[in-house]
Amino acid sequence: MAQTDTLDEAAVRSAHRAFYDAFEARDLDAMSEVWEHSDRVVCTHPGWRTLRGWGAVSGSWFALFGGPNPLQFILTDEVVAVDGDIAWVTVDENLIGQEIGGTVAALNVFHRHEGRWRLVAHHGSPIAQQQ
Repeated sequence: MAQTDTLDEAAVRSAHRAFYDAFEARDLDAMSEVWEHSDRVVCTHPGWRTLRGWGAVSGSWFALFGGPNPLQFILTDEVVAVDGDIAWVTVDENLIGQEIGGTVAALNVFHRHEGRWRLVAHHGSPIAQQQ
């Protein structure tokens, strides 16, 4: 039997999609709308040290969006979990780019504040290719 999303799961899934839409579009304003603007946010891009606080995290998006490699994401194995005002999404990011490709396992954590789901943590870890 197919499972249907609760209203909260659907809202989290929408916020999650907005994150990847902003990433693909290299849209700083849209990315800013996705994230909570606080010192508690954290972001670990594949191969990077963990960035803490909105200033460092927003700076990373500025650097990535200004780089030469736009990316397209094909998201697979997306699982949404909601517990009160906290939600997390596990997903495989299948990356397609001119000079880059591969799969990244990601964890995205959202917090609901004043009825809106905002990203508070993103962690991406590359998946080793099978030999």
